[in-house]
Amino acid sequence: MLFKIAIKNLIGARLRTFLNVFVTSISFFVILFISGMYDGMRQYAKQTTIDTEIAGGSYWHPNYDPLDPMSFEESHSPIPDNVKNLIDSKEAFPILVSQASIYPNGRMMPVIMKGISPEQSIINMEGNNTDKVNPTKMLANQDEIEIPVLIGSGMAEKAQLKEGDTFTIRWLDSEKTYDAMEGTVIHIMNTENFKLDIGTIWIPIKTAQSMLEIEDEATYVTYNKNIEQLKNSGDWLHRDVNYLISDIEAAIEADKPGNQILFMILLSLTAMGIFNAQVLSIFRRGREIGTLMALGMTRSRVVGLFTLEGALNSFLATAMTVIVFGPILWYFGEKGIPLPMNYSEMGLMIAKRLIPVYSVGLILTTTILIAIIVLLVSYLPSRKISKMKPTDALRGKITA
Repeated sequence: MLFKIAIKNLIGARLRTFLNVFVTSISFFVILFISGMYDGMRQYAKQTTIDTEIAGGSYWHPNYDPLDPMSFEESHSPIPDNVKNLIDSKEAFPILVSQASIYPNGRMMPVIMKGISPEQSIINMEGNNTDKVNPTKMLANQDEIEIPVLIGSGMAEKAQLKEGDTFTIRWLDSEKTYDAMEGTVIHIMNTENFKLDIGTIWIPIKTAQSMLEIEDEATYVTYNKNIEQLKNSGDWLHRDVNYLISDIEAAIEADKPGNQILFMILLSLTAMGIFNAQVLSIFRRGREIGTLMALGMTRSRVVGLFTLEGALNSFLATAMTVIVFGPILWYFGEKGIPLPMNYSEMGLMIAKRLIPVYSVGLILTTTILIAIIVLLVSYLPSRKISKMKPTDALRGKITA
């Protein structure tokens, strides 16, 4: 009986019901859309880092600290035997890290110079979603060039370099002697991992070892996915994927409060709209309430009627979100959202075309939260009914 009356009331309200449902549906859509964008950014940053940089994990020289360039001089040594076996089986590759200065167009720029194996195929610094050749392979078979150099598009723009340009590279070798040679840009890669791009030049590892006079030494070794951790890696430290993406996780945690505040604002706006509609409904429908109470409907059932109407509003809003806004969410989830600028210059790993991710957990959590809030704000104003006298309601006089 209550259900039929609630349906009749909602149909009779027409515009008011539509506006309540539409506002709630918009809030539902915006919450899903923005939360999906955040989740998409998180997933993209993690996956891009794994695909372009860390693969299955790494073994580090014990003195290596990527955030402390002063440690680079002492953070290289011969590779432990067990780790070297992975390299020989092509399940890992070494990287040698050092400081250097480059002099493009008469200017001096400090850079991190990284030597990498041109033949490696474990990571693709331009991402695994590209059909282009792995950029490190461009460093192979460049015997006629003194120092072949691979750089990112951001670095190329900052240094005002293009393919074929030459510049001087100056470094400090293991004997504490400065030396300089000419480097040539053989390829400019388009990577969305700014850590491989800004302030970094890549050269063949054999060339880097010869320049620094440290044959067969490396700073760290990156190994392939699905490779178990070695039981003995000498004095080198094992760094798994969770450790290597901890900076991304920290950035995500730092961003959570802002996301939660926005989430609460949207929920509050939804709750406020339903609450105001229910309060207005009680005052406008005083005679109806009085008639129902006079005919024998208990106060609890009248309260239940208004609460049920709020629940139906929530259900209709969910249905409208699926029917009206569902195709929009699906379209952006498939095609992505083009962003107006390159955020890598700001130190953010965000795709140029961001694809939102709508997880089952996000959809269920949002649906349940909105349903609970709508039920709550429908129930609270209807409690006033329990204090009403039927005679006052029939006269249209509502007292608390």
